[in-house]
Amino acid sequence: MHSRLRSAGGRVAALDVGDVWTGVAVSDETRTLARPVSVVGSERLLEELESLVREEGVALLVVGVPKTLSGEVGYQARRVLDTLARIEERFPQLDVVRWDERFTTRLAAGSGPGGSSGKRGRRRGKNGGTGAGVRGRVDHLAAARMLQEYLESGGTIETLQ
Repeated sequence: MHSRLRSAGGRVAALDVGDVWTGVAVSDETRTLARPVSVVGSERLLEELESLVREEGVALLVVGVPKTLSGEVGYQARRVLDTLARIEERFPQLDVVRWDERFTTRLAAGSGPGGSSGKRGRRRGKNGGTGAGVRGRVDHLAAARMLQEYLESGGTIETLQ
């Protein structure tokens, strides 16, 4: 099912939601370029989103849903969708896109700074959250890659059933 989003203004944020860490990325004002922002503890995700909505003017949220290789919604995807339900309840003003991100984290691990050859030190996020070594650094890169894919898609989305 394809649809157009109702929000025409504001920035777009993307989340690579994990059990422990969540990678966060935000678009520029023109919704052309994605930039990695932070890695936050998943327990602090709602507070981080509140800050992004207020400080960055985020109006639309892209959330990666990791389908299985066969395209099904499996265990991890259901966990992400549970988190997404809490986000939608707290932020009813946000448009939300569920993005198939099966390979995003794996692809991000091999690209750019913080990839598999990066240093293993802890990374401090924008609001004091820390990432755990290379994995933590990859989460925000995965969110940025996913957001860039979304931005390049032109805003037409396929919603996950």
